Amino acid sequence: MTAAAPTRRAADRTRSWWGWGYTDAQPDDAECAALGALLPGTLPRPLPVPRVADLSLGRPALTPPTSLAHLVTAAPDVRAAHAQGKAYRDIARALRGRPGRIPDLVAHPHGDQDVADLLHWAGEHRVAVIPFGGGSSVVGGVEYRGDAHRAVLSLDTTRMDHVLEIDYTSRSARIQAGALGPVLEDQLRPHGLTLRHFPQSFEFSTLGGWLATRAGGHYATGRTHIDDFVQSLTVITPAGTGTSWRLPASGAGPSPDRLFLGSEGTLGVITEAWMRLQRRPRHKSSAAVSFTDFGRALDAVRDIAQSDLAPANCRLLDPGEALLAGASHDGSSILVLGFESAATPTDAHLQAALDLARAHGGTTPPHDAPGTPSPRNASAAAVDAWRSAFLRMPYLRDGLARMGAVVETFETATTWDRLPALIDAVRTEVGHAARKATGHQATINCRLTHVYPDGAAPYFTVAVAGRPGDEVAVWDDIKAVAADVLHRHRATITHHHAVGRDHRPTYDLQRPDPFALALQATKNALDPHHILNPGVLVD
Repeated sequence: MTAAAPTRRAADRTRSWWGWGYTDAQPDDAECAALGALLPGTLPRPLPVPRVADLSLGRPALTPPTSLAHLVTAAPDVRAAHAQGKAYRDIARALRGRPGRIPDLVAHPHGDQDVADLLHWAGEHRVAVIPFGGGSSVVGGVEYRGDAHRAVLSLDTTRMDHVLEIDYTSRSARIQAGALGPVLEDQLRPHGLTLRHFPQSFEFSTLGGWLATRAGGHYATGRTHIDDFVQSLTVITPAGTGTSWRLPASGAGPSPDRLFLGSEGTLGVITEAWMRLQRRPRHKSSAAVSFTDFGRALDAVRDIAQSDLAPANCRLLDPGEALLAGASHDGSSILVLGFESAATPTDAHLQAALDLARAHGGTTPPHDAPGTPSPRNASAAAVDAWRSAFLRMPYLRDGLARMGAVVETFETATTWDRLPALIDAVRTEVGHAARKATGHQATINCRLTHVYPDGAAPYFTVAVAGRPGDEVAVWDDIKAVAADVLHRHRATITHHHAVGRDHRPTYDLQRPDPFALALQATKNALDPHHILNPGVLVD
């Protein structure tokens, strides 16, 4: 069947060209000042919101042929909005009027043939092509660095955003890769279906971006990485177009889909995907558990992860993170648990998980048992506080950046046996690096975002007053130390934020040498002119 046309709810609001999300949701000057007061040494007043009119854009280095002109724009505001992603480094540069290399042109293809035509033209004229979905990259994945190309074209896929076909029998759908999260779900909702992939960037990222970066969703266990939902991909490369077979599973050699999952736009442009869907959940239950000992809380989470209960949410917040989220004010760590199902009630599963947590010293507020008639209890309030803070956090980071603070986040994954030592090393060594770089004490918080039977994904937040005008250098220093700690502890350089350009040095150390040779040979074969996202993953 052919699904309905997408609804573009985001059209009613203006996206920030320099910061996270919508302009009307950004902290105002008063909120920025209040945030800055939490970190000694920040600026006395917030930096002004940057304006496109103040940028030195320059004229495009070339113009497209008449046959492609209807797909391409050189409008200053569009070019500025496609110059970089949304990492702290990007925000700080924009606030100081120093964004990265601004693309000469931005293209908005409507279909596969448009993408193929644009790649052909770019290859002939030595134009770098940066595939661009929602632009939410936090690792330098959507900007151009260097000067080896004649011009830079940002290829924005968001007009390719239809659910083209739904197979109810196999419960899957063929979806164009430019669909932003809300646009995609709006088309599936009338059919009682969902992709069930909700990263923090859900509003501002696309299916193609999730696939190209091997994104992790909101759900803490079970099927949470976008890899788990893929049946088939269509990818356009300078060497040709390929579509893999739709199959529930296959043992026929290396997977063609796996070649492009995580390829970050450097091997080809993902334009369509058949994705496995799920029925929308009807049963949900959640609770929060308090721990006075973070180590025992880690043990509780490990037991739950190894129990096969498969909670949808299993987020452990250390005391600092819990305080920041408003989930705890007494120095406790908070475990947020949640279960959901389309078929059966979830209360029994939640109760079993709570029993495991209590066995490790976890406590829950009175009358917190599933099915309790109390409409609002302390546990529900803690869960709600965490959820609100989770969605608001990127905006608050921008507010702190306007106050001259350096706010860095990074995530990783490692096995349970290595996890406690890794967390301790990050807190100690990154904290020392931040103090050395700024002269100020840093706040370093940790939460577990995803858990597995054999390990977990800790997510760290570092906040410290920066050196005025030199915030990016401080960010670079902290990032380098963090990457070194992860490498020494054999923790991955990224669990779900991709490699981009910022993580490239550590990724080179993490991957085996024979694999690097194979990846480089693949790049040479599929992109002989080296125009696709130069510098990402391989040279």
